[in-house]
Amino acid sequence: MIQLCLYWGGGEVKYGNLRYVSKRPNLQAIELTTATYNVAHDVVFSCKFTHRLRFTADVFAAGNDTLSEILSADSGNCPNVAVFVDSNVARSRVDFSDRIGNYFRKHLPEKSPKVRIIPGGEQIKNTQPYFKRILNDLEQSRLCRKSFVIAVGGGAVLDAVGFAASITHRGLRLIRVATTTLSQADSAMAVKNGINAFGKKNYMGVFAAPWAIINDEATLETLTTDQWLAGFSEAVKVALLKDPLLFEYIDRNCEAVRSRNLDTAIPIIRRSGRLHFDHITQNGDPFERQDARPLDFGHWSAHKLEQISGFELSHGQAVAIGIAIDATYANFMGWLCDADHQRILECLNRMGFKLYHRAMKQAKTLLGGLDEFQEHLGGKLTIPSISRIGETFDIFEIDTNQMLAAISYLKRFNEWGRNDDKTDSLHTDLPGGRRSLFSGASRQAD
Repeated sequence: MIQLCLYWGGGEVKYGNLRYVSKRPNLQAIELTTATYNVAHDVVFSCKFTHRLRFTADVFAAGNDTLSEILSADSGNCPNVAVFVDSNVARSRVDFSDRIGNYFRKHLPEKSPKVRIIPGGEQIKNTQPYFKRILNDLEQSRLCRKSFVIAVGGGAVLDAVGFAASITHRGLRLIRVATTTLSQADSAMAVKNGINAFGKKNYMGVFAAPWAIINDEATLETLTTDQWLAGFSEAVKVALLKDPLLFEYIDRNCEAVRSRNLDTAIPIIRRSGRLHFDHITQNGDPFERQDARPLDFGHWSAHKLEQISGFELSHGQAVAIGIAIDATYANFMGWLCDADHQRILECLNRMGFKLYHRAMKQAKTLLGGLDEFQEHLGGKLTIPSISRIGETFDIFEIDTNQMLAAISYLKRFNEWGRNDDKTDSLHTDLPGGRRSLFSGASRQAD
């Protein structure tokens, strides 16, 4: 090895036999090495992000300044804005595109975005021509890195538009206007963007923090029954993991949620959204570099169920089933007591979730979701479980027989669990003094 050095002294630099008199007296000594010498430099660095969350109603109302204040705060010298609206939102609100245009003419007349309506629901993530269309629209909008892209809709639209915005000019400023219970309670809070590919949920995507998140609570009144319920499965999930008092509130108000009482429901959605938001900003792993996925209780099976059902199952409904599977498995393994297990299943059931779908007949195929979950996560298999409501721990392997039994159990719950006249007679003693909800139920798969 030949080591070459630069020395500084009085503005004079010597490099071997060469002499250089510098006009910069503050030069520091450095070392130069030959190109064949292996050199490693490891530096830990961090970048600061600001995660902005706003709760409002009717964001494009003439008197609502929420969006205009965000856009005016730092628009730089590139005023162009692109707006994408979920077709489900556009259909449910009369003259919605005109309302957006009127809003910008009043608050930000220098910005005159063209409003583009795109398909809502999982189809926007499943159909790559739709995604390419979003990219084409962004290119035609003449945007720069300081431009804003506004995505208005449910979680699927926010995911797809967010992915397109994140790879345009290596990242545009995304504002998510969440319009469904699911996006407001969970998905809009994250820093994940993506689409489905190769038959796998969220196979293509990036981590990119949005510029801002706006929950528009006025849009919740326009949702279908399935869309309305979807976010409450995520609320139950995060309550089971982080907030037993929230679960208590949900459990006591299942009927009010099911009947769409906004005074009861909106505090649940807000609390769920805030818990997910705080997890992103305070847990120390927003980009999921570690093995654990602390908020993915019930999700390994939910994603696979969506796929097996041909996306007939919505994400919210699939998560409800996934929670029921993981809670039942925890009970069968002796971690979760019978009382908590029963409360969880009955809470989901009373809100209106069906805890069994014919796709679950393909139980062994469903178990393949574990491998896909591990591949998506990277590293060793790590799945969150619960020992009681509000207390979690990670598991690193699955007892296949017990998991198959848990899936089978939910079929019986779906058939008999809601029959109040039968409930008392269906309990039966199990080994160790434990009791099962159903006569003949056991911890073995059918």
